[in-house]
Amino acid sequence: MRLEIGRINDGIVSERKRLSRLLREEHPSSVTKGGDRYDFDRDVLHRLERALPGELQRRLRLPILFYFDSTVPGSFFLADEAAVQALQGLGEISSLRRMQGGRLWIAKPLVYAVMNQYPTAMQIVMG
Repeated sequence: MRLEIGRINDGIVSERKRLSRLLREEHPSSVTKGGDRYDFDRDVLHRLERALPGELQRRLRLPILFYFDSTVPGSFFLADEAAVQALQGLGEISSLRRMQGGRLWIAKPLVYAVMNQYPTAMQIVMG
């Protein structure tokens, strides 16, 4: 099972770059754990730029990673405070939500809806 999860996670970006850096790149991209090129959708990056303050653009690393934990099958969690603040700034999650124990749990349907709104800016990591 671990081998299969490793194969699934080969598509996860290995070097998450700051939004501010990606905006300066001619072809915003990174490399996956499997060694493939991962291209970011420039239109999505510009939507994030317009919606988020400059300070957050300098802290936010993309893609935002949602983590799967088999002990909580109906949700994914975020482990990145800047990602939580970005999703709050975008109006995708309530500003009243707070991380607890370094995690913020979000229901799977909401995660899938957010991923559809911002393609290439978010990924799911299997645990």
